[in-house]
Amino acid sequence: MNSHVLIGDRQVGVGDPVYIVGEIGINHNGSVEIAKKLIDVAAFAGADAVKFQKRTPELCVPADQRNRVRETPWGTMTYFEYRQRVEFGEDEYAEIDSYCREKGIQWFASCWDAPSVDFMERFSPPCYKIASASITEDALMSHTASTSRPIILSTGMSTMEEISDATTHFDPNKLIITHSTSSYPCAPSELNLRMIPTLAERFQCPIGYSGHEVGLQTTYAAVVLGACMVERHITIDRAMWGSDQAASVEPQGLMRLVRDIRTIEQALGDGVKRVYDSELPIKQRLRLSPGASS
Repeated sequence: MNSHVLIGDRQVGVGDPVYIVGEIGINHNGSVEIAKKLIDVAAFAGADAVKFQKRTPELCVPADQRNRVRETPWGTMTYFEYRQRVEFGEDEYAEIDSYCREKGIQWFASCWDAPSVDFMERFSPPCYKIASASITEDALMSHTASTSRPIILSTGMSTMEEISDATTHFDPNKLIITHSTSSYPCAPSELNLRMIPTLAERFQCPIGYSGHEVGLQTTYAAVVLGACMVERHITIDRAMWGSDQAASVEPQGLMRLVRDIRTIEQALGDGVKRVYDSELPIKQRLRLSPGASS
């Protein structure tokens, strides 16, 4: 089993501390200042990384949706104009790169097209994520794999056959698979967390969890079931405008999530039964000595 993958200077896998990612995605709403606030939130909470999404609108917006008009915080505009409005360019990502280095937190992105991968390469990210929507895009996966960077493969709305086919594009020694259900927010009855050990047995690599539920308790359960990596969308305020905000975790929630995952890691132990030093006085006091009668 390939039990560990190196992301930057962080080893991720069975027995390692859970790699915790704050998914900023497009919750920045095209504002570098909001992005920086979210980086602050993740760094202060003790997360290991933040993640963005990178698209080339000319390639990723379907022709039949380009001229659809929608209401946005910046007024009425077409969907294509909106996608351009929320997309960061080189100057913005250079600022984000510098800010993350200053805060001591890793950052990377899920790239939705090959030019976006080429764009991100200039920042030498520690890894890439293949979004659930891209798991059947062979050309994009092959292009991403050609960077030789570690890959996080998300599996929402995918069959086991599709997941298996996707893994063939990547170096098995640099692959992490994340279980996910692509509903926003996702009902607990559709989280199917027992897929985490199922994926671990099937693919013999570190398995993570990308959650879109409301609340934290089910993410804790994912860790108990063996998730080596956890990703949750983060936001300043779940009432903010944007399609991902409602399924996101606010600052206080992220602080609790990181704190409690670290406690759970300590509590899980190694599965080897032992008598702890702290138990010895209790044992001496509560158990009868050999040969004593009750």
